[in-house]
Amino acid sequence: MEHPADGPHGPGKRLTTDARLRSELELCKEYGIPHSQFRGIGDGTWTARDRDKALALRDYQRTVCPQCGTRAEDWDQGGDDDTEDAYVAVTHRCVGCQVIADKQADVHEGSSSHGVKVLLIPASVHAATEVMRQLEKQQHQHHND
Repeated sequence: MEHPADGPHGPGKRLTTDARLRSELELCKEYGIPHSQFRGIGDGTWTARDRDKALALRDYQRTVCPQCGTRAEDWDQGGDDDTEDAYVAVTHRCVGCQVIADKQADVHEGSSSHGVKVLLIPASVHAATEVMRQLEKQQHQHHND
């Protein structure tokens, strides 16, 4: 009997072609729940099928490069097909990452940057924090006068 995570060529083969199943199983992994429960047909008990799917996902993920996210099978293996062109390298600039990198460069110019972390917060939160600091400073000065 073919399991849902199985394809025509053995265990886990469906994961290479079924992006929705992969997404569902990755979400199940993140939440630590069995796939049957995710689909609303289970009571949270891990069935043999759930375990097979989880193992198939683990095996699939071991074949994915952590750097680029592709698998060796995605590229040309000397066949007659066009798999060598399955991906194209493109550039993308994330403005948030750029802002963080710029701020990190500023921090490293300072005398002690050990332990300093740079993070993004919404501008409205930053503005409110600054207003609170100014009010506290004014209250402190008024109290000391």
